[in-house]
Amino acid sequence: MAKLPEVNADDKRLLKKLKTDMLSTIEYAPIWIIMAVALALGIGTMIGWRRVATTIGEKIGKKGMTYAQGMSAQMTAAVSIGLASYTGMPVSTTHVLSSSVAGTMLVDGGGLQKKTVTSILMAWVLTLPAAILLSGALYWLSLQII
Repeated sequence: MAKLPEVNADDKRLLKKLKTDMLSTIEYAPIWIIMAVALALGIGTMIGWRRVATTIGEKIGKKGMTYAQGMSAQMTAAVSIGLASYTGMPVSTTHVLSSSVAGTMLVDGGGLQKKTVTSILMAWVLTLPAAILLSGALYWLSLQII
């Protein structure tokens, strides 16, 4: 196990100030944006929860999920999301959970439904470029209007 080097008091103060300065630049979001995103996520969850729950719970594997598989997938997702949050990595909770469910299905020998897994993978692959194009188009449109 590696040992951390000793850091003198001046360096500690400098590092603490640097950390504070860096966090303020990367964690800034106006309150109205936070509220708008929370509202959009809440409405989206109220409208589409059943489709997501059905896909994750019933359509990823070829056979039904047991209680042990559900608990294992949830614990794996919770730990993975917790570690990602602690390290500052952005992750999709739905992607992590669906991957965890797929893992339990593979280990149990139940297999995966190819059509559903392919649809999930395609959504993962297309989400980033679609978001880039949409945000770019909306930004360009806002520049034209303003």
